[in-house]
Amino acid sequence: MSNLEQTLIVVKPDGFKKGLVGKIISRFEEKGFQIVDLKLFQFDVETARRFYEAHEDKHFFDELVSFICSGKTVGCILEGNNAISTVRLMVGNTKSTEALPGTIRGDFGIGFTDNIIHASDSAESFIKESKIIFN
Repeated sequence: MSNLEQTLIVVKPDGFKKGLVGKIISRFEEKGFQIVDLKLFQFDVETARRFYEAHEDKHFFDELVSFICSGKTVGCILEGNNAISTVRLMVGNTKSTEALPGTIRGDFGIGFTDNIIHASDSAESFIKESKIIFN
C-alpha cells in the first residue's frame, strides 16, 4: 500500500559550494522521488531564524543561522511513497561524522552544522518549512 507524501530538502551552502546539488537530487530521483518544486536562493537572517525556530533555545542556534546564510542554497519539494521517513534515512545522521556510509551526510558531510542537507522531519515541519521557502 502506498503512502504518497511530500517533503522538503534544502541543500545547504556547503553542498552548493562543493557542486553537489545534482548528485544529491539524483539520489532521490533514482529512488523514485519526483521533484514538485525547486528554488535556488540565499537565506537572510530573519528567514533563517524563522526556518530554524525549533532550535532557538539551543546553544548552536546562532551558528546554524550564520551558516545557512553564508551562501546559496537549493530548496526542493520531493514527492514519493513514505517520503518523509525515506528521505530522512537517505540523508543520514545530523552529525555527519556519525552518519553511515551511503547516506548523503555520511558521503559528503564533514560536521554538525556543515552537514550538506536539511530534510523535514515531519508532515508539520514540511508544511511550515515549505511555506517559508516557497511562500
